[in-house]
Amino acid sequence: MKTAKNLALVMAVLVGMCAAQAPTSATVPKATPQDMHITPAQAKELFNSVGVILKFASNDTKLPIKHEVKRKLTTREAVQKYLVEKMNDDKDAKRMERSEIVLKKFGLLDRDFQLRPFLLQLLTEQIEAYYDSKTKTVNLLDWATPDTQKPVLAHELTHALQDQHVDLDKWEDDTSDDISRNVKEDNQHISTDESDTAREAVLEGQAMAVYLDYALAPSGKSLLTAPDIVDNVADASDTSDSPVLARAPLVLKESILFPYQDGLKFEQTVLKDEGQAGAFAGVLDRPPNSSYEIMNPRAYLHRRKVPVLQMPDVHPLLDANYEPYDIGVMGQLDVRMLTELFGGQELSSALTPAWDGGIYYAVQSKKAKTEAEKNSTASVALFYLSQWKSPQAAQAFTRMYADELGKKYSNVMRDTNDEADRTEQIYNTSEGPVVLTTNGRMVFASESFDLTTARKLAFLVMGAQANDEADEAAKLKSYPLHSHHNLELNASLVHFFATCGLMRAGVPH
Repeated sequence: MKTAKNLALVMAVLVGMCAAQAPTSATVPKATPQDMHITPAQAKELFNSVGVILKFASNDTKLPIKHEVKRKLTTREAVQKYLVEKMNDDKDAKRMERSEIVLKKFGLLDRDFQLRPFLLQLLTEQIEAYYDSKTKTVNLLDWATPDTQKPVLAHELTHALQDQHVDLDKWEDDTSDDISRNVKEDNQHISTDESDTAREAVLEGQAMAVYLDYALAPSGKSLLTAPDIVDNVADASDTSDSPVLARAPLVLKESILFPYQDGLKFEQTVLKDEGQAGAFAGVLDRPPNSSYEIMNPRAYLHRRKVPVLQMPDVHPLLDANYEPYDIGVMGQLDVRMLTELFGGQELSSALTPAWDGGIYYAVQSKKAKTEAEKNSTASVALFYLSQWKSPQAAQAFTRMYADELGKKYSNVMRDTNDEADRTEQIYNTSEGPVVLTTNGRMVFASESFDLTTARKLAFLVMGAQANDEADEAAKLKSYPLHSHHNLELNASLVHFFATCGLMRAGVPH
């Protein structure tokens, strides 16, 4: 989803490395005291290490060093100023703030959760280092010892090599900030807007691969010769020294970790199959375009078609009473988050692989005039079409979605008297009707539209999905495979965090 796109990038993978796998110098200690500063001799050592580590990263990736990387010693105060500026000025942060209401409407954030102040706390707690692609500078911390920072430099200097290969400022942001206002623009958004999530996973996955190779080098091992290290990532989530992260909602944690955890697994698979040239320069030159490809790397390698659903023209039905607000793909990453939050880990593990496409569309009532009204989820109506690999998976998702309504809304009551047949479920809630329609492999959810409008939307949206190969081929011709970038609900969060720098959660403890 577009909303979470920027979150996933802030935190690196929590990789658990035992002493036999990595030297002590590769681990990151607990937070240092606020008044600690490294000595001039340590600063000189740190500056001198940049060139050495850059050569290691270049040898590890086969990405050539085209020029030296500028380096700068920065303070806590400067880092905090940088983060505040990112929150105030970064277009992804603004995009993310706009999407906050949609995340709340879907139930991925609590209604009273304040996203912006929480993110500032989280970033201040988590940042470890950052490479600034605008100034072409790696920022070194004046409060962390050289032994602590050198493995982190391997990660950040990989970003510098990526930047020299593709120009990250142009390569990273492939999405449109405009709100679509007609069916052509709607489908352009759906077909072109998830690339940032996938690209951030590529950047962080590659950087984590080099980080691990650097950490493992003294033991004579590497990511390829010690493959089990990647499997330890998800089990190493120690938040004892990260109280803000520990209390973060699931959607923030998942968005933060996705580029590092899933990006690393993607990179490991491509590295095994394609070697260094394919895994680094090859992926940068032909990047994946969806979380589906990141989570299914051999689908990317075999150029397998990404499930893409189509939007019909809903504007004649809605534009008189609503303003277009948000549109995008409910990608496989979003489904993993949604099912884990609503149904738990076991159900999520079963349903996520059964995902076969999804789109959502949100509008805001023209009756909402004040800021308070516009900032309320009650002003927003949305629909969500999900497609599954089997009718059984669709039924399971419908049951889970219906069971969760009581946590999203108050005064939830099912209205069986108005239900047209067994394919339809109607619920009255504090923010208007919720209509769930299940048809074969498809589930259509309408929230806060009146019953008549909800049924018309279900008919239009479910009817727009082609079932025959000819129509599928026509879609692919209109939107070539290489340009399928599906905008994810969580995309803004993923991208925003990634552009802030490497976080404490992203490196081994």
